[in-house]
Amino acid sequence: MKKQTEILATFGYLGKAPVAPGTFGTLGAIPLALLFMPLGPLGDMVATVLFAGVSIWVAQAYESESDSHDASEVVIDEVAGGLIAFTWLTTWQAFVAAFVIFRALDALKPFPVGWADKKIEGGLGVVADDLIAGVITSVVMQILLVQTTWFGVPINPTF
Repeated sequence: MKKQTEILATFGYLGKAPVAPGTFGTLGAIPLALLFMPLGPLGDMVATVLFAGVSIWVAQAYESESDSHDASEVVIDEVAGGLIAFTWLTTWQAFVAAFVIFRALDALKPFPVGWADKKIEGGLGVVADDLIAGVITSVVMQILLVQTTWFGVPINPTF
């Protein structure tokens, strides 16, 4: 296997964590989400969508090179899903809530997350369930942000 593919797929070896590699992968999304934040709402979303596309390509390359489907050390899918979950969030409380919701959806795999996990093959199949979990989390978080005052003062007030 190519070293570059392994580094990307495991997101800098976060996927090699001895326990809960998916959780470590999701945590790896947080610094990226913070880096995307200054891009503004549209730039944040565009960067996240581009990362999701790259993650599908990397997952496919890893699958082809390793001859395994959705290996536990591949966490670039959790990073991509986490980025979607964290899109447009501006407080640490919102990040914590989104992290918990996303991890629960990824672990429990309710419909349509579980359907995508079982039915879609290849690199897209590796990433699709996490993208769906990220979208669901993002929608829930946007509703909570608009309808409640639970999430404190923004990290970046200009966002």
